[in-house]
This record gives sequence, C-alpha cells and structure tokens, in this order.
Amino acid sequence: MGVAERRERERQARKATVLDAARRLVLEKGFRGATTKEIAEQCELSEATLFFYFKNKDEIMLSLLFESIRFWGDGLRKLQESKLTGEAHLDEIWQLYENIGNEHPEYFVIFAYLSQPNSLQGVSPEVKEEITKISGENFRRLAGLLETVTGQGDGKHLADTLWSTFLGLMILKESRVNLGHEEVRTGRKDRAVSFEIMKRGLLASSGKKKAS
Repeated sequence: MGVAERRERERQARKATVLDAARRLVLEKGFRGATTKEIAEQCELSEATLFFYFKNKDEIMLSLLFESIRFWGDGLRKLQESKLTGEAHLDEIWQLYENIGNEHPEYFVIFAYLSQPNSLQGVSPEVKEEITKISGENFRRLAGLLETVTGQGDGKHLADTLWSTFLGLMILKESRVNLGHEEVRTGRKDRAVSFEIMKRGLLASSGKKKAS
C-alpha cells in the first residue's frame, strides 16, 4: 500500500469516527444542541483538527443525510426485487422503516431537523439539487411499491402518508417527554398498532377497487 492510499484510508477512518460521534450527540442533544467542539471532544480531537475533515456542522449533517438516503435506497431496491405480494409486501415496507429506526434512529432526528426554517440555508444549490435528485428516486420507488401492493394509482399520496406516519411516531416520544407526559406510547408495539390501523385502510381500499 502506497503512502497516499494509506493516508486516504486514515482520513476516511477519521471521518467515520467523527460521524459516529455526531450520531451519539444528535440523539442526545438534537442537531441544534450538538456542537462541533463536543463532537471533536468525543473523538479526542481538537476542534481545529475536526475542521480538517468537515468544514462545519452543516457538512457533518449533510454527510449523515446522504448516508441515510443511500441506506433507505438500498432497502427499497431489495423490496423491489422481492417476490412478496399484497399484505406481506406491505408488512416488509413497514419493517424497513423499523429496521432503519432500530439501526439508525439519528436519521429521523436529521429528517425532523430539515423541517425547521432555514435548516439548509448554508448548503449550496448544487448540493440541494443532488439531495432532491436522490431522495426523489427513493420516493418514486416507494410510491411504485405502494401502487403495486394496493392496486391504487396515487402512490405519491400513499408514500407521503406512510412516511409521515412513521416519522411522526418516531419523533413523538421526545415531544411528549419534553412536555412532561408520563404516558409516551411510542414503542415498537405501539407503532405496530398504528400500522395495523393504516394497513386495514390501505388494503380495504384495494379490495373495493378490485370489486368495482
């Protein structure tokens, strides 16, 4: 292995360490609450050294965002190749959400952050365009899958409904905890109940369309 290759591997390994630290702090403090100084301390780096790998906190967030979009896209591609049909396929789509929530809950914190005003103010138009492009590809995959499963032609609204439901359930816990509620009701079993309610509606609509 040459010197240049070894240095690049070391650089990528250090960047991965920074992102892992950012994940932990995002879950603990939210994206706004996490600072580059704290991220650097978690990695046993100086803040100046951290800026050698990432220009600022927004760039760290974008790295996690692109990572989440790729992770989600890989899962959707596998579902497209699956031979499952009907209810079983719908269950697997929801299970993909659960798997992402279990393995990478920080992704949902990032998505929630994106709903805040000016969250991408410091991001260049070119990067925003790339985000729109690849996330749009994922959305079209999901919409197509839901059209196939339900027999309905409006996959875009189906995809919006499914995604917003799961995202809302994932961030609902912190909202209720912050408000001081004792009953949070946002665990996996609770989400399964919500999904069953939604699934009955989706499949019922599919049955009515076939009957007509």
